[in-house]
Amino acid sequence: MSDLLKNIDARTRLAGTNKLEILLFSLGEDSRTGRRETFGINVFKVREVMRTPQITAAPEMPSSVEGMVSLRGALVPVVDLAKYTGIGTGTSRDIMIVTEYNGHTQGFLVEAVDTILRLDWSQMRVPPDMLVAKMGGLVTAVTELPNNELVMMLDVEKVLSETSGYDDELMFKGIQPLEEPDVTVLYADDSSVARNQIERTLNVLGARGVACVNGRVAWDELTKIAHVADSQGRKVKEFVRVILTDIEMPEMDGYILTKKVKSDPRFEGIPVLMHSSLSGMSNQQLGLSVGVDEYVPKFEPQRLSATLRRLLSKHDEDAAAA
Repeated sequence: MSDLLKNIDARTRLAGTNKLEILLFSLGEDSRTGRRETFGINVFKVREVMRTPQITAAPEMPSSVEGMVSLRGALVPVVDLAKYTGIGTGTSRDIMIVTEYNGHTQGFLVEAVDTILRLDWSQMRVPPDMLVAKMGGLVTAVTELPNNELVMMLDVEKVLSETSGYDDELMFKGIQPLEEPDVTVLYADDSSVARNQIERTLNVLGARGVACVNGRVAWDELTKIAHVADSQGRKVKEFVRVILTDIEMPEMDGYILTKKVKSDPRFEGIPVLMHSSLSGMSNQQLGLSVGVDEYVPKFEPQRLSATLRRLLSKHDEDAAAA
């Protein structure tokens, strides 16, 4: 099983090409439909796949958190994805996917892992509203295999949020409103949890947010704003002060969105802030190589607000110097 991921470091070269690799897995038979659904997770977020070690139960944890395991001296919480999703609850799950993202390590119990599939982000589609409702917002993207089988990408950030309890009011305490009015930030993220937290941060700052569910929608929105700005003889940066983008998104990822923004003179002077749970140095360095101005890990409102404040201050200083 270790062979499945032994070359994971080499896969960082896919970043910036609008491509991704996903690990396919199943959770068991869905008692509601009688089918075994196929799910996927970005390989960048997978540290290893292993047989489930002995799990030690821990008190006062959500029902879907089975307990903790010790991995190389570190205690790692283990989430039973079948219980969390309500799928395949009667199935044995002796395989654990160890994930690492946004500075957190956790294990996901699954029924089986299948293979690693290489795709273009343009092949990943925004899930239809019916599927979103059925899965409780847990699916961020879908794609179809050559055999017509549907693969659903899990919103692992939503799982982390709802099983760890890290998204609380203390994270926003002490954030001061911006001194200047009429600041608009356009942001793109396929995770509803991440979008909600960005919006909460902007609300505390007193800034307006324009929400987009992926890079393609963000680019379409920016293009519309550019047309309006041109018709009024104004610059786009008078309408949008900062662009905030995730990396992983269906249809167009954050790297491609940044490349398009930075190569288009209409958006000159608008800083791009990359906001992702892929916090490895290789991802940050690639972001910088395509023109990202700053990089902030997800789910850290204090750092996000401080970085936004710094970018806006630099923008004002550059405008005064000009």
